[in-house]
Amino acid sequence: MPEIILTGVTKRFGNFTAVEKLNLHIADGGFVTLLGPSGCGKTTTLRMIAGLETPTEGEILINGKPVFSASRGIDVSPSKRDVGFLFQNYALWPHMTVEQNISFGLENLKWDRQKIKARIEELLIMLKIDSLGKRYPSELSGGQQQRVAIARTLATGPKVLFMDEPLSNLDAKLRTEMRSELKRLHTETDSTFVYVTHDQLEAMTLSTKTCLMKDGIVQQYAPPLEIYRRPANIFAADFVGSPTMNFIEAPGRKGNANEILFSLGGSEMAFTPVSGEIPVRDNQPLCFGIRPEYINIGEGGSIEAITYAALPSGM
Repeated sequence: MPEIILTGVTKRFGNFTAVEKLNLHIADGGFVTLLGPSGCGKTTTLRMIAGLETPTEGEILINGKPVFSASRGIDVSPSKRDVGFLFQNYALWPHMTVEQNISFGLENLKWDRQKIKARIEELLIMLKIDSLGKRYPSELSGGQQQRVAIARTLATGPKVLFMDEPLSNLDAKLRTEMRSELKRLHTETDSTFVYVTHDQLEAMTLSTKTCLMKDGIVQQYAPPLEIYRRPANIFAADFVGSPTMNFIEAPGRKGNANEILFSLGGSEMAFTPVSGEIPVRDNQPLCFGIRPEYINIGEGGSIEAITYAALPSGM
């Protein structure tokens, strides 16, 4: 099984730096999401690992072998990196049936006809589209086209599968269903998945680890729940979580033991860090982050508040 290691990878377009000194270790069989706002460098990073974009500096190793090294002049072509790439727009051949789309890459690799037929049947069953083999892409729904695109990408058995926002064109219900399918496929294929998204809910539900990026720089690389519970900075705290975290800026001071005291709405608040004592001087400006689920609303509360809007969404 391949692991992927990026060391000091930088990509510049003229004077613009898209990705800066990126160090990343993607473990064997991991499901890693590259998460961040538009323009943060996540798609560029994916394309550099796949070989579709040439880094300006740094080194990339797949399964212990260098596929790119600026210092050693190595740049292995995408076709020799044993990776599959799933694009945002599916990129299916409109004049080919589902079966022909899936077999296209296998025929180019000169697979035996019987072996191709067996592989198509296996993938059609795995992706639950076994009744659609003779149809053309124009006769399929968005979700069905997505499954065909995944089947075609998996056909050659790549050990690394790259996906660039593959669910963004689907409706909300289909997106939820396809998330479950992708998680099942990851387990069944035993491949390494690298997935680009700007949707933090996708990153939370799918990843074994999430690489959160901003302006081409990694902000935090950790399991999604660790980013949620212990964000590395205000950007990580603000970007991950729905609804977003509440931020309170207030001067703080030392209390008893590990406590940090601050005032809010005329009431005295005490904060106890999980990580132990944090040195604080009197009236030091601080920013406190509070997740919405940790706020209790009741008639006997010590702080008065006004509800401007409620957005019911079940439990």
